[in-house]
Amino acid sequence: MNPEILREAVLEKLKGVIDPETGVDVIRMHLVQDLRVDNSEKVTYQFRPSSPLCPIAVPLALMILQAVQETPGVAGQQITVTDYIQADDLNAILKTITEP
Repeated sequence: MNPEILREAVLEKLKGVIDPETGVDVIRMHLVQDLRVDNSEKVTYQFRPSSPLCPIAVPLALMILQAVQETPGVAGQQITVTDYIQADDLNAILKTITEP
């Protein structure tokens, strides 16, 4: 699949991930950044919670992962959490989920 078409499909799917604290989707809130799709249909992006102490960062990250995974055509993904007090721990957990 064309990487740009797949990128648009992923962005559209992510519009369905709603931050339960604000009722706004993660794309409009700019919580997902630098989303790229390579020629092998792997999606890479950054997740920046709304605050460094965001109490729902973990469940929100899991909802984002699921939405990307459920997008037809996605062969894999790499998420990097930034600007979060426990980013290193959360990145380690997410890496075990996304890597085979």
